[in-house]
Amino acid sequence: MTTPSFSNAPRIMGYHAHVYFDATTLPQARALCEQAAGLFKLKMGRVHEKPVGPHPDWSCQLAFAPPVFGELIPWLTLHRNGLVVFIHPVTGNDLVDHRDRAIWMGAIRPLELSVLSEVPTHYDF
Repeated sequence: MTTPSFSNAPRIMGYHAHVYFDATTLPQARALCEQAAGLFKLKMGRVHEKPVGPHPDWSCQLAFAPPVFGELIPWLTLHRNGLVVFIHPVTGNDLVDHRDRAIWMGAIRPLELSVLSEVPTHYDF
């Protein structure tokens, strides 16, 4: 058996987890994101009470480095309590990261991909 080569794979610089909510689940989503920010090494974004960027629902972004993935994602799995969470890697290609490399917890929501670019993007984690 040969070992697969990853030399052509893009480098994952970090991840974004977007917690989706609406007016009725806003307090729950805010509490989840604030709790995650207190427990894990991540950056909690603003709590957007309107769709932003490609996201069809209100959302809050949690940005984190790859080593945090193994602890945060299982924690979100157990604590999201019905909220939809959209997770994607950050490789510098926003369109491909959102379209082809997505992980969903809960319902898959339609993203507005026309606002995303394949032009390299830089993020700090």
